Amino acid sequence: MSFAAALEAAEGYRDAAKAALCDRVKERSMDADQRAAHGFSWIATSVAALEAVADWLRLHDGGTELDRNIATLIFAETLGQLTGGLPMGQNEIFRPVDLGMSQQAALLAASCEDLLGADRAGMRADVAHAMASGAMPSESLHDAELDAIRDQYRRFTTSEILPHAHRWHLANDLIPDDTISAMAALGTFGVCIPAEYGGLGLSKLVMCVITEELSRGWIGAGSLSTRSEIAGELISMGGTEAQKAYWLPKIASGEILPTAVFTEPDTGSDLGALQTRAHQTDGGWTIDGAKTWITHGSRSDLMTMLVRTMPDAKGYAGLSMLLVPKPRGTDSEPFPATGMTGSEIEVLGYRGMREYALQFDGMLAPADALLGGEEGQGFKQLMRTFEGARIQTAARAVGVAKRALELGLDYAVNRKQFGKAIIGFPRVADKIAMSLADFVMTRELTYAAARAKDSGKRCDIEAGMAKLLAARAAWSNADAALQIHGGNGYALEYEISRVLCDARILNIFEGAAEIQAQVIAKGLTGGRN
Repeated sequence: MSFAAALEAAEGYRDAAKAALCDRVKERSMDADQRAAHGFSWIATSVAALEAVADWLRLHDGGTELDRNIATLIFAETLGQLTGGLPMGQNEIFRPVDLGMSQQAALLAASCEDLLGADRAGMRADVAHAMASGAMPSESLHDAELDAIRDQYRRFTTSEILPHAHRWHLANDLIPDDTISAMAALGTFGVCIPAEYGGLGLSKLVMCVITEELSRGWIGAGSLSTRSEIAGELISMGGTEAQKAYWLPKIASGEILPTAVFTEPDTGSDLGALQTRAHQTDGGWTIDGAKTWITHGSRSDLMTMLVRTMPDAKGYAGLSMLLVPKPRGTDSEPFPATGMTGSEIEVLGYRGMREYALQFDGMLAPADALLGGEEGQGFKQLMRTFEGARIQTAARAVGVAKRALELGLDYAVNRKQFGKAIIGFPRVADKIAMSLADFVMTRELTYAAARAKDSGKRCDIEAGMAKLLAARAAWSNADAALQIHGGNGYALEYEISRVLCDARILNIFEGAAEIQAQVIAKGLTGGRN
């Protein structure tokens, strides 16, 4: 069976699932049938990934033999999940019966029998051993500039990040200033900021490539630019001309390191429940309240802060975005700003910038801090950044997934047991081959989301799909690589222990998997947020 025919059958199954969900939610809310709704989101995401893989093969004129083998494994496994059970979580398997799709699943399985009925053990072994020999799937974007940028950041990551990342992690060190300066010199913090404001003015696809390569070295390096991406987009799209002229060049050059100050204790994803207040005074805006999970909070120079400025307006309507400058903290005095205190939140992974809980007691922000000069627009302004932020997060996950794959492969090739390298054992080779398949599928779906964003269309669904699948792949690949390491993988001295911890957060931040699934389901059934 051709990939095109299998894809057409999968698309038909997705369309049938959408109709089934729409029929269900006619009489009740989507929240009341969340399992079915989120299961449909996983179906749609899986099919979108198959579409991205098919596009990848077409881009490479059908691909190499390795490419075609990878695509076969992707199609066979994804179709098997669609017809048998899709993992939404470790103990949450979505079955066709959960959406009344048993008959449609049986028909899909029958139409794809050639893919589903074949034993792929030999193919998985061939893929694993091809990788062990140095072969990798096609990755050229057929754009000389993009390929050159990838090579540049790959070299930088290999020389400046990878040799030090694990030591930095174990010591809970901040990313060194020299490394930040080197990243700034490459243009890392201004990739998508318009050229007229000192940025590179490049595409989200370029941003994905850069983020992927940096995150392969360490998620902390790939994440360092996330706050610059968010702040840059907030100001570019919602700021006054004066705010753009002042802040954007400083962010693009790395002179200013922003941090995103949105989340509050006990609110999580419910932004409409935010309570931190800001009111106008003669000197500007006075801020009172608490925020949490603030990444890079101490060493930042600018806070993009979501606050309630209109206390009589309910929910999202009363929220505004402030651009709040602050002095950069030091080890001895992490929060020197008047009216602001903070405490570190110790975390398993995702280190290098540190997480903080912040308290504000009469902190003063300048009179021109209000983004765009208009109250009540904060939530709308923030929502416009979610697409780019989630695509960037997906790219971080792609990089983590790749590093996990590299570590698992290296260990499998060099570790000898029972007289041979352990990659010679089928269960090890299987893990390598399927980790590669997950990496390629996720990478191509993320690139597809970036291209959609670059086209200028609304792409919250595409961004959510990329983030949803990439986070799963990062965790799965890290878990598989640690299993390949055996007991050594559980030892802190081995890098895979860090990668596993780093991978786990990806399913939570920038919108948890459950939030992504809800966004996708609502969007595809016509009930966009």
